[in-house]
Amino acid sequence: MATNSSPLDYLPKPLLHRAAKVEDWIHEFREARALRSGRVPAIIAYPGYGGDGWARVLCRVLLVRHGEENQALYEDVRGWRSFTSIALNHVDVTVSHNGESHVVTADRGGVVDAVVPFSLEPGWNTLKVSTSGSAPVDAPVFVVDPECRIGVISDVDDTVMVTLLPRPMLAAWNAFVLDEHARRPVPGMAVLYERIKNAHPSAPFIYLSTGAWNVAPTLSRFLSRNLYPAGPLLLTDWGPTHDRFFRSGKDHKEQNLARLAEEFPNMRWILVGDDGQHDEQIYGAFAKHHPEHVAAVAIRELSPQEAVLAGGRKSQPHDDGTIWVWAPNGGGLASELSRQVPETAI
Repeated sequence: MATNSSPLDYLPKPLLHRAAKVEDWIHEFREARALRSGRVPAIIAYPGYGGDGWARVLCRVLLVRHGEENQALYEDVRGWRSFTSIALNHVDVTVSHNGESHVVTADRGGVVDAVVPFSLEPGWNTLKVSTSGSAPVDAPVFVVDPECRIGVISDVDDTVMVTLLPRPMLAAWNAFVLDEHARRPVPGMAVLYERIKNAHPSAPFIYLSTGAWNVAPTLSRFLSRNLYPAGPLLLTDWGPTHDRFFRSGKDHKEQNLARLAEEFPNMRWILVGDDGQHDEQIYGAFAKHHPEHVAAVAIRELSPQEAVLAGGRKSQPHDDGTIWVWAPNGGGLASELSRQVPETAI
């Protein structure tokens, strides 16, 4: 009888970091207590993306009080509340569309990040995701047109959203304290993105951030409220992994950039970031190894105050043949892109 096993299946699995084992024990304890108290599953669906014959589905399964399923979206609450949620781990989730369905499994944090074989039309589509005991939820998926050649990959903190915080405090403040309505957009960035969208209506916009999935609903509302083009958020799970206390944001970005290059071999990306993190280093390495996938790199220059809080600028010269542009706001970047990258037509 045929099986789906491969030689890799017999390799030893990586040992969990001690902190990850503790986290798993806490999750299991809270999950068991929540189920005994009558909590029910609820799914938060995040925007996904796809290509010809496939879709990357992103969602998270939580346990909530009966009748409070909508509160899982964390509307009008401080960020810390999103980190008190109880995930339902390793549960099967059904993804369906037009009578066709596939079953995927949530990870140890209740997050589903899975590719499913659906044939969908280019543009926005809606899948249904559900698990035993939950109501079906709409999961939006943007399918990239096979003829599309230009897309945007954008950082979030200090690129589309002003933070004005020291880097060591940034993640904690954004995650646990800040009310979503207190976040401010970077001047001109929404206009820049809208101009690119008008010039290339089928272009995908992907927001690649080191933020946790817990804050995805908050970030989605921020982007919508400030008129940024809709697009998938590629975030990280919260907490330790098998080999470290916290996940590497740099690795997260590098892995997703490489994945996007493989998934869309004919796409050239406009990579947008800022000069206060590792964006230039990450984008520079990607451009060096995948020059055919980079239309331009646009770096927002932090103000002197922002640069001090960010721990200084990380700008460095680039001689990789890629077009690099710098400006302090979206208007300046739009001017530089229009001048140096005619194909953007903005």
